[in-house]
Amino acid sequence: MFFFKRKNKNTEDLESYINTIDQAIIEYKDGVNNYLVGKTDDFNHNLEVLNGFDTEASILRRKIETNLYTQTYLLKASGDIMRLVSSMYHIINLMNESLFQFEIEAPYILPELNEDFTKLTQLSTLTAECVIPLAKAYFYLPETINEKIHRVYFYKKEATTQSQALKRKVFHQMNKLKQSEKIHLRYFALHIENIAVAAEIVADQLAVMSIKQNI
Repeated sequence: MFFFKRKNKNTEDLESYINTIDQAIIEYKDGVNNYLVGKTDDFNHNLEVLNGFDTEASILRRKIETNLYTQTYLLKASGDIMRLVSSMYHIINLMNESLFQFEIEAPYILPELNEDFTKLTQLSTLTAECVIPLAKAYFYLPETINEKIHRVYFYKKEATTQSQALKRKVFHQMNKLKQSEKIHLRYFALHIENIAVAAEIVADQLAVMSIKQNI
């Protein structure tokens, strides 16, 4: 079953929404990396742009949810679509909050941990990036979801492994840090990892939704 066979206002809003989240993922990744290398001006720009994407996504989300009930052919799946839109918004919201916490709390990250945080950020954002084509596929080519979804689970698992390794390194090897500083770093590692967790939840939803279409 194809929800959309041609372009219309609904497809434009949904594609804009998904593309906004995709752009936000890139901005978040750049923001964390700029923080790690001390590029304050670039980081502040990333923060401003990401906040703008969050606002834009919030507006589009409300438009999509309002329009869902005006399209009779979407009524049956409207609940699932609304949950999908909401879950995808959770990804951008987590990224926006995470970057703001970097700015507000200014965690002290030793240079020897930069590579660990960079890798964790890459894996978490890769997990989120893999959700983007899945979300688009649901509306056009739902039968391809199961062919692509394994990438989300792979990167989520890798992100979790990297997060655990980073936290273990902080608590077991970084003897020069105070316990409070270690806990602070664990907090930021956890919030970066949670982006991958949120993306996996979206993937799970899409898997169930694609099955429902064939029932």
